Amino acid sequence: MYYAKDIEGQEYLQRVNALRAKMAEQNVDLVVGYSNLLEIAIVRYYCGFAPTNENSAIVIPAEGEVVVCSGQASYDDCQLKNKLPNSRIAILPEIGEVSGFEYDTEGQLEFEELFRQIKAEHPGVKRVGFIGRLIFPAIIMDKLRKVFAGCEIVDMDDIHYEQRIRKSPAEIELLKTNWEIVSEMFNNVIPQIKPGMTERHIEGLFMGEMMRLGAESYVQSFSPMIASGQQNSFVSMRRNEMRPVQESEMISIGAGVCYGGYNGIICTPLVLGDIPQKMKDAVMCAYDALNFASAKMLPGTPCDVVLNAYTDYLTKYGYIDYCPYGSLHSTGMLECEAPVFSVNNKRVIEENMAICIDAYFKGMEWGSFRVEDCYLIGANGAQRMTTYNDKALPILFK
Repeated sequence: MYYAKDIEGQEYLQRVNALRAKMAEQNVDLVVGYSNLLEIAIVRYYCGFAPTNENSAIVIPAEGEVVVCSGQASYDDCQLKNKLPNSRIAILPEIGEVSGFEYDTEGQLEFEELFRQIKAEHPGVKRVGFIGRLIFPAIIMDKLRKVFAGCEIVDMDDIHYEQRIRKSPAEIELLKTNWEIVSEMFNNVIPQIKPGMTERHIEGLFMGEMMRLGAESYVQSFSPMIASGQQNSFVSMRRNEMRPVQESEMISIGAGVCYGGYNGIICTPLVLGDIPQKMKDAVMCAYDALNFASAKMLPGTPCDVVLNAYTDYLTKYGYIDYCPYGSLHSTGMLECEAPVFSVNNKRVIEENMAICIDAYFKGMEWGSFRVEDCYLIGANGAQRMTTYNDKALPILFK
């Protein structure tokens, strides 16, 4: 197993400077980014710190010292993990444990006081950006608006996620480690699954194996999903139950890992025992459609070419009515990252993008399933980086 090195401090500084260049273009004087446990990567992307059981924030002025914001419980870890040069750490209760647990920590301050300090250090601030539009808490936004009254507040999410979509060499190495771990995890766990095991038992097999192989955690931000039978497999995102899996039923498995802040995932169908022919036909159509579409992911290709190839294939073979969507999305510090690829926006496929294709068949009388893999876009096209489906599906479902 190849374990890639963590991102170095100079790359974090390059990321901050790239954001600052965009801030200059937009006449933004200050940016505040916020992360919670669903979007843990906004802050981590710029400094390397990701808290445990708390949230985090980062304050980036157009020039000068960056402030990395930690809760009380994660402060010691923040001191170890923050790798951004020319930055300092502040302890703020508003991003501490969500129960409002009170700490008597020396040196902590509230966001209003922090913002006043920053305003005094940068008196010319007229335009303030924020990152985290779907998660940014009102308690912090209200204090931001109060201290910077009269300043324009602007959304910087699109700029932030655009910055993340093309991966650096160091990011690609971390992704390769994830893809290797998740592929090996499926190779090792699938043969252990037996009729009568519960969904939660199987989830535990995946969890134990990913940690044995060196994963940091499960993929951001959901644990392995074992959706068995006609009813449970119909649900797209779910928590596992104590339901025992059975022979000749569809088991839709989605599991991924996080290593070094980066993610890899595989979704695959599994049927134990005898496999009905109609399940074989559907799975192989999804697998073939995914291969047909991914072959068109060449640098410079608009994504609608890829997505239309996928849906055209399903139409040709009679499965289009079971396709709620053909998903093509970036992956990296989250399993599913913005910006989205869609037929309407025609976003262009570029070299050094990491992309997932998700063939999702939903609502057949016997169940639903996904075939999903991770791809790296190289100069000559897309390389499938998660290897389990490519090896297993033609053997299990032919």
